[in-house]
Amino acid sequence: MTHAHAHPHDMHLLTGGVDLFAAMVEAMDAAQHEVRLETYIFSFAGAGADVAHALMRAAQRGVQVRVVVDGVGTGDIPAAWAAQFEQAGVQVRVFAPAVGLGFWLPSRWRRLHRKLCVVDETVAFCGGINILDDYLDPHVQGLLKAPRLDYALSLRGPLVMAVSTTMAQLWSRIEAVRELRSQDLSSALDVLRSTQQSQHLPVRGETQLVLRDNVRHRAHIERTYRKAIGAARHDIIMANAYFFPGLRLRRALVMAARRGVRVRLLLQGQYEYFLPYRAARQMYGQLMAAGVEIYEYHASYLHAKVAVVDGKWLTVGSSNLDPFSLLLAREANVVAHDPQMAGALQTSLVDAMARSSDRVDPHTYLSRGWRERTVDAMAALVLRFGVFLTGKRY
Repeated sequence: MTHAHAHPHDMHLLTGGVDLFAAMVEAMDAAQHEVRLETYIFSFAGAGADVAHALMRAAQRGVQVRVVVDGVGTGDIPAAWAAQFEQAGVQVRVFAPAVGLGFWLPSRWRRLHRKLCVVDETVAFCGGINILDDYLDPHVQGLLKAPRLDYALSLRGPLVMAVSTTMAQLWSRIEAVRELRSQDLSSALDVLRSTQQSQHLPVRGETQLVLRDNVRHRAHIERTYRKAIGAARHDIIMANAYFFPGLRLRRALVMAARRGVRVRLLLQGQYEYFLPYRAARQMYGQLMAAGVEIYEYHASYLHAKVAVVDGKWLTVGSSNLDPFSLLLAREANVVAHDPQMAGALQTSLVDAMARSSDRVDPHTYLSRGWRERTVDAMAALVLRFGVFLTGKRY
């Protein structure tokens, strides 16, 4: 199952929960010391239960198991599972629980959107996939007609330590907040002090973990995209579930297309949220006028947040290219220069465009009626206003 790589990272592209959960469960079942998991949504229905059981099996063997879920994405763990977790020794923390009216304060919009896992500091997983069965969706009754499209990477090598470090830091911060709430100020300050040191992760070399948070790393992921787009010679493919990029990123795509780079975007065709979908459509005109090809994915929900440039550079992670992800959510993407992985991802995306998507026809788009145009413009306006509330120019 391992591929020989020129660089010290051994990477595998995992498509959907089908691939990811099987690889995670295998790693967890072999764990000897420690399992860490962070996710936005942890759903215990269907395949999600497989991961839950693997976490419990590890904890029962005496492995330290620490799980962080988001307060909005997951909320409180269902009582029956919480009891089982506690009995097995799985430690769970909820990041920024959503409480009462406080949720309407912009500071409460900060979410944990990362999907990370590390086992024994030897293997790590990073991507866009929640612990949520590929055929289940919180917004849909019954099963989806096709699996959600999403990706993750499994990694071995130097980067695993960076993933482990960032997860340990978040855990410490959550613990510090708990200490503060229980009034134990001195131990809370100790914990916070210990998390300050290693805030800057190693991001040199060709394979990097790029993080976004609300303080020091606000623009890291967006800047990484812009740099890769700016350096593109012949081919850019991006798949993004929520696509409402700021001016600079849009300009980078337009300029790439104008200098002869083939730019293909795979975007949401079947949407969960009306507003971001319609706001994204507002941008189509400007992009298509420059020659960008836009495909809308119709087979199921598109949840991917990935890109490939020139068949060599790739990124796989949790960050959408919309203002709220780029501003408010804690995100994590792996960025790599790896022709083998980039090729595998490109093949998968091109296949999704050919078989499961419709290309947006510029003429049809331009001849939309005034109602359609008005709805798109209003949606874009609402999103821009949301960004304005968060204090960023857009």
